[in-house]
Amino acid sequence: MVDPISVGAIGAVLGAVGTGMANEAGKWAWESAGGLVRRIAGREVPAPTTPGQLDDVARLVHDRLHDDPRLAATWALFARGVRRPEASARPSLPDAPRFFTDRRQALKTLDKEARRAFDGRPRRVLLYGPEGIGTSTLAVHWGWRQTNSFPDGQLYADLRALAPEALPGTLLRGLGLPDEEIPPASEDRADLFRRCLADRRLLLVLDHARSVAQVQPLLTSAPGVFTIVIARHRLLGLDALPVQVGPLARRDAERLLTDLAGKPAVTAARAALPAVLDRCAGSPYALRAAAPRLATPPAEAHAVPENDPVGAAAADSYHLLTPEAARLYRLAGLRDWPALDAAAAARAADVTDAAELLDELTGALLLERTPAGRYRYRPAVRAHAERTAAAVDGIAACSAAVTRVIEGYRDLAVGAARAALPESWRVPDADSPVSFPDRGSAVAALAAEAPNLVEAVRTADDFGDRDTVVLLCRSLWPLQLKAGRHEVLLPALLIGARTADTHFPGTRTAGSLHAQLAHTLTELRSWDEAEPEALAAARDEQAAGHPRGHASAVEFLGLLRLRQWRFDDAYACFEEADSLLDAIGPTDEGAADLPRARALLQRHRGRALRGLGRRDEAVRRLEGALRFFRDSGEAYNTARTLTDLAETRLDGDEFEAALPLIEEALTALEGENAAYHVAHLRGLRERCVTPE
Repeated sequence: MVDPISVGAIGAVLGAVGTGMANEAGKWAWESAGGLVRRIAGREVPAPTTPGQLDDVARLVHDRLHDDPRLAATWALFARGVRRPEASARPSLPDAPRFFTDRRQALKTLDKEARRAFDGRPRRVLLYGPEGIGTSTLAVHWGWRQTNSFPDGQLYADLRALAPEALPGTLLRGLGLPDEEIPPASEDRADLFRRCLADRRLLLVLDHARSVAQVQPLLTSAPGVFTIVIARHRLLGLDALPVQVGPLARRDAERLLTDLAGKPAVTAARAALPAVLDRCAGSPYALRAAAPRLATPPAEAHAVPENDPVGAAAADSYHLLTPEAARLYRLAGLRDWPALDAAAAARAADVTDAAELLDELTGALLLERTPAGRYRYRPAVRAHAERTAAAVDGIAACSAAVTRVIEGYRDLAVGAARAALPESWRVPDADSPVSFPDRGSAVAALAAEAPNLVEAVRTADDFGDRDTVVLLCRSLWPLQLKAGRHEVLLPALLIGARTADTHFPGTRTAGSLHAQLAHTLTELRSWDEAEPEALAAARDEQAAGHPRGHASAVEFLGLLRLRQWRFDDAYACFEEADSLLDAIGPTDEGAADLPRARALLQRHRGRALRGLGRRDEAVRRLEGALRFFRDSGEAYNTARTLTDLAETRLDGDEFEAALPLIEEALTALEGENAAYHVAHLRGLRERCVTPE
């Protein structure tokens, strides 16, 4: 049996709490851990941010607990209530194509490596070959043949449209973990992912890898996991068995073409068949693209870069498109949008409805349809579209097409932000023709478009459109606040803050963007990077003469201090923020919100005092905040304050006083869709009922 106050057990609890800050309950647990560590150590202990620092804190706590049985019992109660995420889904691969030819040697190699007796060496294969050569098809085909070998599932990730920081979270969702249980920091996500795989018999397919650095954090030596990494080139330095996938032999290429087009079509095109096979050069993608047009071959071979069968196939398919579809194909491919929908494609081509045109492009294999019903280009196909647009449409038309798409995303983001948080002064006050029926649908729209919105920020930045950059970034605030996605949004917010410093220094816009960046960096546990952003937000809001924003920035700095277990500094920030609110007159902007803002600061000061071990003062502050939230009918903030009070009571082993607070908080949360907060409260209730 594991000793609950061993260094390893204490470190595991602190690590689990630290990685569980994706939801409010997790953040409370982290603050509680900080207050408890301070109480155990008898002094301020900085929150650990590295594995080495965490080990140091664990050793400190271990040494003190062995000298104080009462504190050891308190720690054991806290540790018992820490929840650990669990993966439950059995993922599966994408659909495999019906027709598959050759690859016998590669299939045998995969069979042999997957069945090799585990001897401490991880079972991994790198499939590599040029674009369109069929590496992905080979992996998926093999995986479906081996479903019985992987009873815990077959997990697939397409790395093309994912930033490295977003990849671990995507894989954890594939394992069935909800967003509320996925750690905010990418390193913690990767660690949790590997732990989830430790005891599983599972196939992991990482498709379209670009570098060793991209996949390295996801690799595991777990004995039951077989990993297939797929790349266009051999990834030097990757510890995996390399398997090169080359062109199909001519006989196999003809067989695949016959399977795809049918024997009568191949027979009818017998005279042109050698030229078709030469141009396809053994590429399964090129053969699949050629099959539908065997009956209507191009009148001439269109020029493409040498040894580029995918580009050749794109050129041949393009010249058989209707003029409208050809124009959409060119103009929608001018930027590498992660996943286009019909509305964005229509804006690119300046048409009313793009649905039929997209179907035409998908049928010609010039676009791929994603599982979410959106569209994307293969890299070589998009390169052809971009080259062709420059030659056919010209610079002015290309620029106008990209601008229309950016404007569409800007209007969507602004409309969604205003619908999601109509009361927030951080949301940009700009007109938008886009509306939403409710807050939930607005946040959902922002979440669905998040990767495209980030690309829109990059594109606007490339175009020098600084007004659109800051408007898009400010519209991301409801998404940050309500749905997270911090690892996805970080690149856009970095651009926004840089743009604000260069073009809008000392303005409310700059203050908002620095505050947004500070918020995301804090959620990603990049606390040292978040601090200067919070200070910059306060600086710009003060320079702009915006006391409400200045107070908010200082308040946020205090919240950051709570995360860092710097409770004295946090309390000082909340005191300063409260004094800054005095500058808001009765007719000034934000005057109506002053009572609520002060109540929130009361609550935050109570949290800081609790961390300092000053429980009586903490209770007075929290009870003052609770009166306001009860009277105003804010169920969620009432429950949050009740939870703070209950935990403060539990710090003093006041179980009878804590229990009714917990019960009231649970009642307040009915209908609030706060499953994780409820679970946290139930854990606290269990501590009251069975304190020993």
